[in-house]
Amino acid sequence: MNEKIIIIGLGSGNEEQLSLGAYKLLKSSDHLYLRTKIHPVVSFLDQEGINYKTFDDLYDTNQEYDQVYQKIATYLLEEVKRVDSIVYAVPGHPMVAEKSVQYLLELGKAKGIEIEVKGGESFLDTLFSSLHIDPIDGFIFLNGETITRNDLDPSKNIVIGQVYNQFVASDVKLTLLELYPEEMTIWIVSNLGMGSKEIIKPISLYELDHKPEDFHHLSSVFVPMTEDEQVQQKTFSRLVEIVQTLRGPNGCPWDKEQTHQSIRKYLIEEAYELLETIDELDMDHMIEELGDVLLQVMLHAQIGDDEGYFNIYDVIMQLNQKLVRRHPHVFGDEKAEKAEEVLKRWNKIKEQEKEKQGVIHSSILQGIPKDLPAILRAYKLQKKAASVGFDWPTIEQVYQKIAEEIDELKEANGESAKDELGDVMFAVVNLARFMKIDPEEALEKTNRKFMKRFFYIEQKLKEKGIPIEHASLEIMDQYWEEAKKYS
Repeated sequence: MNEKIIIIGLGSGNEEQLSLGAYKLLKSSDHLYLRTKIHPVVSFLDQEGINYKTFDDLYDTNQEYDQVYQKIATYLLEEVKRVDSIVYAVPGHPMVAEKSVQYLLELGKAKGIEIEVKGGESFLDTLFSSLHIDPIDGFIFLNGETITRNDLDPSKNIVIGQVYNQFVASDVKLTLLELYPEEMTIWIVSNLGMGSKEIIKPISLYELDHKPEDFHHLSSVFVPMTEDEQVQQKTFSRLVEIVQTLRGPNGCPWDKEQTHQSIRKYLIEEAYELLETIDELDMDHMIEELGDVLLQVMLHAQIGDDEGYFNIYDVIMQLNQKLVRRHPHVFGDEKAEKAEEVLKRWNKIKEQEKEKQGVIHSSILQGIPKDLPAILRAYKLQKKAASVGFDWPTIEQVYQKIAEEIDELKEANGESAKDELGDVMFAVVNLARFMKIDPEEALEKTNRKFMKRFFYIEQKLKEKGIPIEHASLEIMDQYWEEAKKYS
């Protein structure tokens, strides 16, 4: 018994889109199933006396479309065992936005049932013809129910299907507004290929969800490609292009001369400027400084590309792989409920990765960047040593150690004073670690507090007409005490 399901597309419009072969197949089939009777060709089938069954009842008894499509596929694969041969007809083209066909192909192969897919004009063909668009320029076909900002590319025409009601249209609009201006002209297209019923309606993006009557099961949205600089500047590809241009033959003389070493310092400077905006919760400047840090990454990647070693996409790929690999509790089967568990697992995976790469540290203290600020480096060195048990048992002993180091500093002079001062600072960092306080953050907070209070002194002296270099310590101390009330 040769069990076979033939899948055919009814086209996007009326019977005029049916090929002669399709008509003959529909006419001759003893077991014809339609996914839905809501299609302009169906009335023609009725006129021709062609018998068929539909699955419209499943739409009424299942909340999710995906459940409908799975049940259709399952039913047909069981039914074909009984009747030997089935013709299954779907709107448009079987391979364009037809999930039930995908399920049939997948499950049919597993069951050893032959599935043959025949053509049918999809609504995409009609859309491109109606809008006079050549798809060779590039287009993206998206599902309105699942569209995200990451799907959008303004350099391509975008066709959004499954926009069957006002709620989906609203979600589509909000997603598009993340990239495109609200006044941009887009098109609502409906009933393509249906002659006088065909609708191609240009509107401004912000109007997309204003009229519920614009949307039904044959409605889509078309977003044209655009070279609008405002839109392009929101894309990562435009950033790559700009950096390539700056380093290119006709680019900036300064940018073209730079190397990894020559711009090394700027990454540190930009990172510190970003930290300042974070501490001040200055969101507008944070956007700017994040961009400056990103520019440094892009420049290093472009230099790597120019020298033939790597490019920005290698950087992104390695980062993506690392994030997935080091989060097995998110992307795998492992479980982690607390941040401490995550950090411990991260470090374990990190060490396993280094072993595989042949990176063997002869000391537990290796792997800490030498260019970290001294206080932060001391903090990390102590944490590493503590991880293998080299640590004070109690915080009281840390306080005692600080007192001992201060006493030794009082007795020191010359070069030894520098050593003893370093010991005091190292001991204080140890105290911060015991108290679970980041010493770098704590000191920076004090720096900001000092600046704020000193600015107050300067302002008060200015109001009094006293040059700061002529002010007495007593009056400055008086204003300092006043400033403490406000910070």
